[in-house]
Amino acid sequence: MKEWKVGVVGALGLVGGVLLRVLEERSLPVGELRPFTSSRTAGERVTFRGKDMAAQTLAEDAVADLDVAFFAIGDDISREWAPRFREAGVLVIDKSNAFRMEEGVPLVVPEINGEELGPPFPSLVASPNCTTIELAMVLHPLQKAAGLRSVAVATYQSVSGSGQKGLEVLERESRGAPGESPYLHPIHHNVLPHCDGFLPDGSTKEERKLRDETRKILGLPHLPVMALAVRVPVPVGHGVAAFVELEKELTAAEAREVLGTSPGLLVWDDPQQGLYPTPREVAGRDEVAVGRIRQDPERKNLLSFFVAADNLRKGAATNAVQIWEGLMARGWRGR
Repeated sequence: MKEWKVGVVGALGLVGGVLLRVLEERSLPVGELRPFTSSRTAGERVTFRGKDMAAQTLAEDAVADLDVAFFAIGDDISREWAPRFREAGVLVIDKSNAFRMEEGVPLVVPEINGEELGPPFPSLVASPNCTTIELAMVLHPLQKAAGLRSVAVATYQSVSGSGQKGLEVLERESRGAPGESPYLHPIHHNVLPHCDGFLPDGSTKEERKLRDETRKILGLPHLPVMALAVRVPVPVGHGVAAFVELEKELTAAEAREVLGTSPGLLVWDDPQQGLYPTPREVAGRDEVAVGRIRQDPERKNLLSFFVAADNLRKGAATNAVQIWEGLMARGWRGR
């Protein structure tokens, strides 16, 4: 089997570090790993498969011979450098928001729409927002079984969704220590109905992403999706409470059966025994867990449920790696 030259842009960040770990765990054919970072942190060390190496700044001569590059960094750097990688013949798998809604760019959750990976093979694939991934993983089998009319959700998003700064501020506030925060209010012993910046209509960018990306992944451009995103004082793991109107009736038992046979999903649904998803229980796992599945007793086509997933793994790093695996499984051979 061919071994590939792989770049990770943002290797020193929270998602970048998890991505390196996932690449190791899944025993992929990485012949050379090249970590990239900003000029501020250039030279800092990362370890991959026991080899210690220095992260380097992005430069044209460090890009040209790569086969695939994972972008786990902000939108601005992705917009500047992803086109340069593509022009050099490098496959780009981007975790940022830069290209997700761009026409012609596949937005992929492999368990849902992996057929978009080709052939023909794209040179750029976008990986969705973390909450979008876990919600879509549950909506997709329900869509196939009973159709979707509308979706309303409240998300409960951990501080790691704000990167390393989010984890640091939660830990610092728990000790009562002062310092800068990415949040407008304290997060320790609190919940904030505020993820990302606000838009003129009163929604946040996070809520808009969840709506638009869900529509694109499911191929339902007019699906009503209403979201309210909340930041909670949890280190890792996002939760989503969902209320879904279906085209036809589906009992809770039927929904459990449908979801229980869906790839990448775990049905944890025995509340009398305390079995339901929590962020703490899914941390470190690649599956999406769903539970508290209920059919409305009066509106038989309305289901509610709770979903939880590790936002750094399936919500970010693992999904990106699965995209590469999906491309290789479909015959992608790089240059």
